[in-house]
Amino acid sequence: MIRKIIKIDEEKCNGCGLCADACHEGAIDIVDGKAKLMRENYCDGLGDCLPACPVNAISFEEREAPAYDEAAVLAAKKAKETKKSGVLPCGCPGSQSRAIRHETAAAPTASVPGQLSQWPVQIKLVPVYAPYFDGADVLVAADCTAYAYGSFHNDFIRGRITLIGCPKLDEGDYAEKLTAIFAGNDIKSVVVTRMEVPCCGGIENAVKRAINACGKDIPLRVVTISADGRILNSL
Repeated sequence: MIRKIIKIDEEKCNGCGLCADACHEGAIDIVDGKAKLMRENYCDGLGDCLPACPVNAISFEEREAPAYDEAAVLAAKKAKETKKSGVLPCGCPGSQSRAIRHETAAAPTASVPGQLSQWPVQIKLVPVYAPYFDGADVLVAADCTAYAYGSFHNDFIRGRITLIGCPKLDEGDYAEKLTAIFAGNDIKSVVVTRMEVPCCGGIENAVKRAINACGKDIPLRVVTISADGRILNSL
């Protein structure tokens, strides 16, 4: 049947997951760091997800689509309520509750000095032009990575200019700000640290788009960290 249904522009999408939170029917998932309409028969065409999108990546279109299946939506909601996985209705693994246990280590005998070399560090607050960007190696970090990885200061912050953010919680897209920073300064290299959860793909995608848009060949390395503090890959 021809009916009104949402359309997601993946080029604009930053993977924040707010649309998935706003979709009470569960039609949207975050896949590979991008929002996708996974179940067309769950979309009621009312557009609760539209105002939730900070980058205006969602619109309406009229096209051939299966009819809205209210019974299937209610059944899916009931099935989720019976699970004890701790996952929120958006289905994002990044919202899953878990307990993490580590081997007990001896208490340190002295404090470990921090390696941060500039302030501010939040992507939204850092200036586009600053002397410390001249010839800098830059770290763009999903903020949870510093809490998950025990040697974060020594292994990632040391010797780099640090920029942090959370694509799921911050409003807007980082790509425009990062493009301005990369284009207007002599950046030697960029390292991205992200968590293993899909919504963290938003910060990785923003950096890649910024490098492509700035017109410079800046070396990039992406490090993925698990919730229990392991480096899963470094590409």
